[in-house]
Amino acid sequence: MVKSRPHIILSAAISLDGKIATKNGDSKFSSKLDKIRVHKIRSKVDAILVGKNTLYRDDPILTVRYSKGKNPIRIILDSSGTISSNSRILKTCHKVPTIIAISKKITKKNLQRLNKFPIDIISSGKKHVNLKQLLKKLVKRKIKKLLVEGGGTVNWEFIRQDLFDEIIITVTPFLVGGKEAISLVQGIGFPNIKKSSKLKLRKALRQKNELVLHYSKL
Repeated sequence: MVKSRPHIILSAAISLDGKIATKNGDSKFSSKLDKIRVHKIRSKVDAILVGKNTLYRDDPILTVRYSKGKNPIRIILDSSGTISSNSRILKTCHKVPTIIAISKKITKKNLQRLNKFPIDIISSGKKHVNLKQLLKKLVKRKIKKLLVEGGGTVNWEFIRQDLFDEIIITVTPFLVGGKEAISLVQGIGFPNIKKSSKLKLRKALRQKNELVLHYSKL
């Protein structure tokens, strides 16, 4: 029996007060040591996924650079297909396999623009990307292990829909504060603790001045 979705790992570096970025979008929490650890994970998964907000904020390249190994397939959740043609993702898509996940609300103009790039465009959902549909399509593309690197809204959708298997969080020695700073998990949140995900701590690693916490679902 074919699995309906890949094995999914949520990964992030957070401040001590649970933020993944400041109110101005600064998300440079990780040390060089933690970047090496994360890139080792990247080299062992089939694909890495981020949302469009993370793309706009960080303009990431999502490749393996601090470790040896293959680059994973890059997946961007972008319902309207508004990713900039000048983004590092599209500038390097001829070298690194790239998927843009869109919804049916994408404009004809944006679709035509994206079709000019050597990327794989996957449509699922009417107004927003339907994650369950998308994950089924990724399995058919032989993507068995998926690393999700945010941001907060994307993390919430994976958690809300119970579409994850592991969470690996690096707690860094910073206190950010601010209502507008981006939290690890955004969205409306669960109404009570009973509804939240049940997790088991598998490993805790002290990494100099950081703490890496590895949880799996019960």
